[in-house]
Amino acid sequence: MLLKNDYKKIEKIIGNNNILTSKEECYCYSTDSSNMQNAGKVPEAVVFVKNIEEIQNIMKYAYDNGIPIVSRGAGTNMVGSCVCANGGIVLNFSKMNKILEIDSVNMTATVQPGVVLGDLKSETEKLGLLFPPDPSNYRVSTVGGAIAQSSSGAMAFKYGTTKDYVLSLTVVTSDGRIMKLGADTIKDSVGYHLAQLMVGSEGTLAVIAEATLKLIPKPEAHRVVAAYFDEIDNCVESVSNIISKQIFPAAIDFMDKNSIATTEEFVKCGLNTQKEGLLLVELDGFESSMEYQINKTKAALKESGASEIRVSESEEDYNDIWQARRVSFAAATRLAPDVLSDDIIVPRKNFSKMVKKCKEIANKYNLKMCLVAHAGDGNIHPQIALNIEDEDEFRKYTDAKSEMYEYAISLNGTISAEHGVGAEKKNYASKIIDKNALEYMKMIKKVFDPKNILNPNKII
Repeated sequence: MLLKNDYKKIEKIIGNNNILTSKEECYCYSTDSSNMQNAGKVPEAVVFVKNIEEIQNIMKYAYDNGIPIVSRGAGTNMVGSCVCANGGIVLNFSKMNKILEIDSVNMTATVQPGVVLGDLKSETEKLGLLFPPDPSNYRVSTVGGAIAQSSSGAMAFKYGTTKDYVLSLTVVTSDGRIMKLGADTIKDSVGYHLAQLMVGSEGTLAVIAEATLKLIPKPEAHRVVAAYFDEIDNCVESVSNIISKQIFPAAIDFMDKNSIATTEEFVKCGLNTQKEGLLLVELDGFESSMEYQINKTKAALKESGASEIRVSESEEDYNDIWQARRVSFAAATRLAPDVLSDDIIVPRKNFSKMVKKCKEIANKYNLKMCLVAHAGDGNIHPQIALNIEDEDEFRKYTDAKSEMYEYAISLNGTISAEHGVGAEKKNYASKIIDKNALEYMKMIKKVFDPKNILNPNKII
């Protein structure tokens, strides 16, 4: 427990206008977007760090006094990664939000952890460059959070995930040492790749203070092809048909009938609510290639049974179509007091099996579910609407979730593709992680965080 004397010492490090200590203020940081039934404890202080030196000094103080530290970006994660299991201090990075450099020659961006992904995308695209990872909440989520959760999004099918764009990191260890990990070059084969170890570590090994990220040339043009299907089987199985035609879309996303109807009621964007499934296929490349790609994609979709196809005709039209997919979670919040979005991934050849099983399980437990997916990756997001304060309903949800996980594992899949593990999924981790590997992970945690003060009780 922090005492008044602790607050005074912390204020000397960061200034008295950069710390919250009242219970009312700190309560806002006791939860995130996970909608967990048992939220974390209220942190005893929220500290707004402004530079690496302040992080270092806070970490030294926390280490000497055994105070838990939880790093927090925008709090948009869905697995309880930044809730405080043991109280302590929340490090808030909203004041470390500067894009330090965009190097057009080397195609890199060096940023502070609080930079919003949408801002990074906007600034790089002005220079004809692109940072592809695009989680649905990219307009508010931060670079530090994306690295900590190893997040991705729809464009992972073609361009990979956040881990594929991290070149180097500057981190602060639990005892306050500053380390530069990796190199600001595309290739680096010197020593262990500790920077990659930090990706997906959810703040349990070190505090990310700065990142140098790889950029790629921005494609000259893009279109989205929206295809409706009368049969759900045809919709999900059309993904394999598209790929078999040697078409390489930037993204292939899926919405089921419940998600289509719920989203249309929410934003009135002209979706056809009578259809069983909707596939969104993003094509990009040179403008001269667009017509060829579109025609080849439309032919593959029709061959798979698409009953209605729409192609974006302008940038506004393109954004409107994608907006429907991006707001699907927000739309589902109107169905019940709470919405829990899960994150299952299976090998793409098993995608249709997993979709069918999720719908079967939701029906079995009489749960309201809107199902969306990054179909190109085999990454499925069941969005289940319920009242988590209703014990019977929550038990049904828990049982349903467990069955979905078990089935995903049986299909050689895993229980998290891009949301992370956090507090919500840590009890399932042992079902996925090799027993010996789990022991090594525990040893790694102990090496980096011997006092267990960095985001304790997460992941493992």
